[in-house]
Amino acid sequence: MAGKASESGLAGRYAAALYELADEGKALDGVAGDLSALQAALDGSEDMRRLVRSPVLDRDAQWNAMSALLDKMGAHELTGKFLGVVTANRRLFVLSGIIRAYMAELASRRGEVTADVVTAHPLSDSQSKALEAALMKAVGGKVAIAARVDPSILGGLVVKVGSRMIDSSLRTQLQKLKIAMKGTG
Repeated sequence: MAGKASESGLAGRYAAALYELADEGKALDGVAGDLSALQAALDGSEDMRRLVRSPVLDRDAQWNAMSALLDKMGAHELTGKFLGVVTANRRLFVLSGIIRAYMAELASRRGEVTADVVTAHPLSDSQSKALEAALMKAVGGKVAIAARVDPSILGGLVVKVGSRMIDSSLRTQLQKLKIAMKGTG
């Protein structure tokens, strides 16, 4: 499998192509909704992550599973065709990167800043709105939140906006405490 740098370049190229197609077809928001739902499925299901990453599964098996999921979601036709190409080219393993790059491009073209937010548990609607309001105040403009769940942070948040990162996760706080305790003796 390719390295992380080449994966991000590959994902960026696929995302740029999808963005252009969605823009031409006036389907930017429809595709974005589909991609958000796919990312939620990836975040919430080990089987889904295994499906997109497994080199053992052939194209047909991957496509049959993805096609069934897209049908169940009621996905936009363009999303289905695009994922068909990605699957046929054996590039499904970069799906999360494609989704992140597409959402970043969409936000950028709309004048929004994308905030990558990692939480231990999914945010409720009220928590998401409060976080968005706080980030809008801090950034001074529109903010699109790209939320991701990572139970390993134990609690709190990790927020990254551009090159700035605020890590208030419980895992980091415990690591700092552990380092401080070693220093005392």
